[in-house]
Amino acid sequence: METSPLYDFFRRGEAARDVRMLAAQGGLAPRASEQLNILVLLLDDPDPEVRQTADDTLNRIPVEALSRFLAGPDVSLGLREFFADRGVFPDDSGEELIDQPLIETTQEGDEDLLDETLDRDSVQTKISKMNFTQRLKAATKGTAEMRAILVRDTNKMIAAAVMSSPKLTEQEIETYSRMGSVSEDILRIISHNRKWMKSYKIMLGLCRNPKTPIAISMNLLQRIQQKELTQMATDRNIPEPLRIAARKKVLANRT
Repeated sequence: METSPLYDFFRRGEAARDVRMLAAQGGLAPRASEQLNILVLLLDDPDPEVRQTADDTLNRIPVEALSRFLAGPDVSLGLREFFADRGVFPDDSGEELIDQPLIETTQEGDEDLLDETLDRDSVQTKISKMNFTQRLKAATKGTAEMRAILVRDTNKMIAAAVMSSPKLTEQEIETYSRMGSVSEDILRIISHNRKWMKSYKIMLGLCRNPKTPIAISMNLLQRIQQKELTQMATDRNIPEPLRIAARKKVLANRT
């Protein structure tokens, strides 16, 4: 099966029962690939109610949408084989699906997660009153303002859920790549995403972020253009090994 930071919390058994039940019901709505992998994983959950709920949710996914998703180029062979055993096969005859959740169960209070009119202080106050499960839902279903706060949550699962939100934009990723207040785990997630790393601004943000693990920054340095290399060569806010390496590349490029 494909993996993701959010999926790994379930795979390692680090998700509490209420979180597993939320995912089994379709109430946790990450990208389609993660949602399906989590639902399939929950079919082997030690709790029989969670297993049955996950199976019921999988059976409620419209076959047409599921078939179109399975035809996508990034779907794993294991996932295709799993659904083939259930009589569902890839169908690429329709329009390609955007990677949104294939099924999304709404519950009381979910509409509050979509309120774009709240200012930052109001959003912060609302989040401070949420329990863990509510913050987890806000991370995947909430507004950009909520994600900007929750991506810095001290709970790694909450922060990882933000990175799995189907509403996440490239502009948000660019902002996160420059933030010194996010964890190293978030910066690693960004650096491992091929789609995001096609953006020069995101790549540059990571490279210049002093919080980025030095091994990642040094690798990214090979893609930095001369103008930014010159700036990094004298930037005291980045790690010294990176600054020295940038200076050497600047000199090498001049010869």
